[in-house]
Amino acid sequence: MGRIARQAGELNVRYAYAFTAALLLGGTAATLALQSPGTAQTAQNEPGSIAAAAAPRAGAPMSFADLAARLQPAVVNISTTQRVQVSNNNPFAGTPFGDLFGGEGAPGGGKPVTREGQSLGSGFIISGDGYVVTNNHVISGEPGSNAEVSSITVILPDRTEYKARLVGRDAASDLAVLKIEAKNLPFVKFGDSTRTRVGDWVVAIGNPFGLGGTVTAGIVSALHRVTGQGGVADRYIQTDASINRGNSGGPMFDMSGNVIGINTLIFSPTGGNVGIGFAIPAEEAFPIIQTLRGGAKVKRGYLGIGIQPLDAGIADSLGLPKNVGELVSRVEPGEAASKAGVRQGDVIVKVNNREVTPDQTLSFIVGNLPIGSRVPIELLRGGSRQTVTAVLGERPSEESLATLGGGAPETPFEKNDDKSNAAATRESLGLAVQPLTAQISRQLGLGPDVKGLVVGAVDPSSDAAAKGLQRGDVILSVNYKPASTQADIAAAAAAAKTAGRENVLLFIQRGSGPARYIAIKLRQG
Repeated sequence: MGRIARQAGELNVRYAYAFTAALLLGGTAATLALQSPGTAQTAQNEPGSIAAAAAPRAGAPMSFADLAARLQPAVVNISTTQRVQVSNNNPFAGTPFGDLFGGEGAPGGGKPVTREGQSLGSGFIISGDGYVVTNNHVISGEPGSNAEVSSITVILPDRTEYKARLVGRDAASDLAVLKIEAKNLPFVKFGDSTRTRVGDWVVAIGNPFGLGGTVTAGIVSALHRVTGQGGVADRYIQTDASINRGNSGGPMFDMSGNVIGINTLIFSPTGGNVGIGFAIPAEEAFPIIQTLRGGAKVKRGYLGIGIQPLDAGIADSLGLPKNVGELVSRVEPGEAASKAGVRQGDVIVKVNNREVTPDQTLSFIVGNLPIGSRVPIELLRGGSRQTVTAVLGERPSEESLATLGGGAPETPFEKNDDKSNAAATRESLGLAVQPLTAQISRQLGLGPDVKGLVVGAVDPSSDAAAKGLQRGDVILSVNYKPASTQADIAAAAAAAKTAGRENVLLFIQRGSGPARYIAIKLRQG
């Protein structure tokens, strides 16, 4: 599965050990549901219906002390040493004092310098002979940096330190297996996270902010939580047990002491716990850990498409219900989807007889199917439902998938010639567009095969601006029809209004990056 294109403004979840994202609440509203006296239905929290649950559930402790004492010896701190290149800025460059502060004649010559840094995280021992599980990001360089990890140290609760060897890592699931040379170590086993229920007690143990051996407790807040990051592993256990920076890679235990999750991500406006943490479920982590421990590479199914969620705006522009299926924004030539006949603009609603929903994404379904599987794909095209069969290929590395990107530089454009159509476009979408000439195409770094209309201006108060459209974007199509003239967009907007729809669907190209669909709300009036 290619990278999932996401609408501007979505929250990005960050790793618990280093990066956080603010969860912004623009306001809350409370509503009261009134029940008519004649109905026999009772509320879920009616006193009579919860009498049996008022007493603590069997096995629920008065204290977590015994459980923590039994589990803590198997939870470790993980420290990495990293070599990071940093720029050697010289504030006196170009002056007579430049050579004294790293100029060309001084040691280093003003070139970047390599410095040593450290990162901290958590992990847990899964065998007496020293296999350790953690997150991949704990033992990798900081995302987006040029850091190179030179050594990994595993620190036991009694402060005994071991140099660790990396056995295997899987960036897609953010899991890694380490090995330390020791015997008769305390260890813990994985449990069955499929039996976990919302409201169950859980305990997290880890190394938050470098404070080793920290125990926190809470409940399971949600299951199968999709955070919006995309990818094959975006499906977590959510908990309100305190998870902070440094907890990454640590275990989440049930009340029987089984590992049911691996703490990985948090939502936070401050970098600290706000009661929203995420753990990789054991049901997904365990088979990957077994593969890595055996020295093998984790392989996943791959269709070879770029996909987007079918949000409310896109669904409205297509006349489809929202939250059912995902939109194909790109089909890679020669890959499984292309061979099966999947086309750009198709809405895939079911794969291998499993419905595609926000809680069960297409990436998750396909990525967890074996390579070579023949899978039926049910899709919507032009208002009709069709089924094709694809033979899954092998998913490329995350590094290869991450190369899909690009941007558009600021570019001078010609004035709009057709004033009436330009005004209509501005009136309906808040955009000023013009034909994409060969000169503009070269300025934008586009290939000769790119055809469409280039955006010259965006009304800051429009939905187009709110969705992130900008000067230099190229509109390839509108409601699946080629965008060749300004009249094409004006006509599509008029047709949408006639059909009672509030949005039109634009297919946007920005620089050399992959094109994506964006639904733009029509202006009223």
